[in-house]
Amino acid sequence: MRGILGEDWQNQSIIKMFKKLASLGRWAIVSAVLASTTVWADTIVTDSTTRNETTVKSPPPTAIAPAVTTINNDVCAVAASGAVQTQILGISMGGTMRDMNCERIKLSKNLFDMGMKVAAVATLCQDDRIFTAMMAAGTPCPVDGKIGTEARAEWERRGVLDAVKRENVGNYAVSLPVSKK
Repeated sequence: MRGILGEDWQNQSIIKMFKKLASLGRWAIVSAVLASTTVWADTIVTDSTTRNETTVKSPPPTAIAPAVTTINNDVCAVAASGAVQTQILGISMGGTMRDMNCERIKLSKNLFDMGMKVAAVATLCQDDRIFTAMMAAGTPCPVDGKIGTEARAEWERRGVLDAVKRENVGNYAVSLPVSKK
């Protein structure tokens, strides 16, 4: 088949070229149309009101009980502490209390270690329980340097011991055990 220019192979290559140009032209036209087209859209208006409320819930400060220490175990004191906390106010406190019986025992031990045995026993006898125990054992507490039966007679003379009723021992009126003869 002969083409416009007379040669088949030349016609075919020209046709191919026209097809390519036509194809490129279509794409160029479509691109130009798309690029030049103005797109109109309706304006979107968003009107909103947001209300935020923040509540901070934090714990109140904590009242911490003080650490009351007695440094070592050779102290006749008892430590105590405590604390109370409310939503508004916190209170903490602490302190020590003297243990008088502990002090008496330590004093007595020190006197005994220094060789003052009678003074050590007299110190312990300031406790009515010791006084009662010593009388019940038949070894009355020393008084005015007197020991044994002389001390017992002095306690009776002072009215601390009632020979008949055997009561009113010490400062707290602790009864002696009644012995049967």
